[in-house]
Amino acid sequence: MNASLVKINQTLLFIILTGLILYFGKPLLMPLSFSLLIACVLYPFSKWLELHRFPKVLAITISLSMLGVLLVIIGALFVRIIAAFTLKWPLLEKKLLTLINTISEFFISDLQISFVQQELWLSNALDKLPEFILPILKNVLYESSVGLVLIILIPIFSGLILYYRRRLVNSLFSLFPTVGEEIITQIIRKTIDTYYNFIKGMLLVYLIVGALNSVGLLIIGIPDAFVYGFLVAIMTFIPYIGIIIAAALPVSVAWITFENPVYPFMVILLFTIVQYLEANVIFPFAVSSKLNVNALATLAMILLGGMFWGGSGMILFVPFAAIIKIVADNLKANNVISILFGEDKKLDR
Repeated sequence: MNASLVKINQTLLFIILTGLILYFGKPLLMPLSFSLLIACVLYPFSKWLELHRFPKVLAITISLSMLGVLLVIIGALFVRIIAAFTLKWPLLEKKLLTLINTISEFFISDLQISFVQQELWLSNALDKLPEFILPILKNVLYESSVGLVLIILIPIFSGLILYYRRRLVNSLFSLFPTVGEEIITQIIRKTIDTYYNFIKGMLLVYLIVGALNSVGLLIIGIPDAFVYGFLVAIMTFIPYIGIIIAAALPVSVAWITFENPVYPFMVILLFTIVQYLEANVIFPFAVSSKLNVNALATLAMILLGGMFWGGSGMILFVPFAAIIKIVADNLKANNVISILFGEDKKLDR
C-alpha cells in the first residue's frame, strides 16, 4: 500500500477516535478541562506563595479562595440587582394584567370570540402546558444540577492538579521519553501562558460585549443601562439560564418604563444582534489575537466545541487549538497544523 495512503488512513482513524473520546468522555473531560484552565491561571500565584515559605496546601487554598471571593462578589451584585428589580414587580404585574385585558377585548370586539370561548381555550392550553413545559424544566433542572456539581468539583480538581503537578509532569516525561524533558517543560510553560492569554481575551470580549449592550440600552433609553449591559455580558458565561435571566431584567424594565411595546422588542433585538456579533466576530478575533491562532481556526474550533460539548465546548476548544499548535510547533512533527492554525502573514500573500 502507498505510504501516503497509509498516512491518510492513520490520520482519519486518529480523528475518528479523538472525536469518539471527546463525545463520550464529556462528563469527565469537560470538568477536567475547566479545572486545568483554573489551575494554570492560579499556578503562578500559588508558586509565588510557596516560594515565600507558605506550605503548598495553604498556598493552593489561598489561591482558590481568591477566585471564590471574586465569584461571591459577582453573585452578590447579581442578587442586589434582582432585589432592586423586585421593587418594580407591582408595576410589571399591572402591565401584565392590562396586556391580558387588552388582548381579551381585541378577541371580543375584532375577532368576535366570546369571553367564555377564550376561557375554554385557556383551560385547554393550561391542560396541555405540562406536556411542553416538563421537558424544558427537566432539561433546565438537569443542567442546573450538573452545573452545581461542577461548581463543587472543579475547584477540588484544580487544587489537586496544583498539588500533584510535579507528579503529573513526571508522568508526561515517562509517557513521552523520546520527546525530551526540556521540550515537554517548554510546552507546559507555553500552555500556562496560553491559558493566561485566553483569560485576557475573554475579559476583552466581555468588555466589548458589555460596552455594546450598554450603549445600545442607553440609546433606547433604558435606566441603569450600563448595569444591565454588563450584567447580560457576564451572565452569558452561564449556559442556558444565564442569558435568559439577565436579559429578562432590561426587557421588563423597558416594558415598565415605556407605554410603547416596541421598546422591549428593541431590547431583545439589541441582545440578539450583539450575541451574534460576539459568537461570530468579537470572540474569534479578540481571542485569536491573544493566542496567536488565526480567526478561521478559532471560529472552526468554536463550532466544533459546540458540536461536542455545547456551550462549554465553545469556550474550552479555543485554547485547545492554541495548545495543539504549541505542540506541533515544538515537536515540528506536523507542519500542516502550524500552517493552518498560525498567523504567519507571509503565508497570506
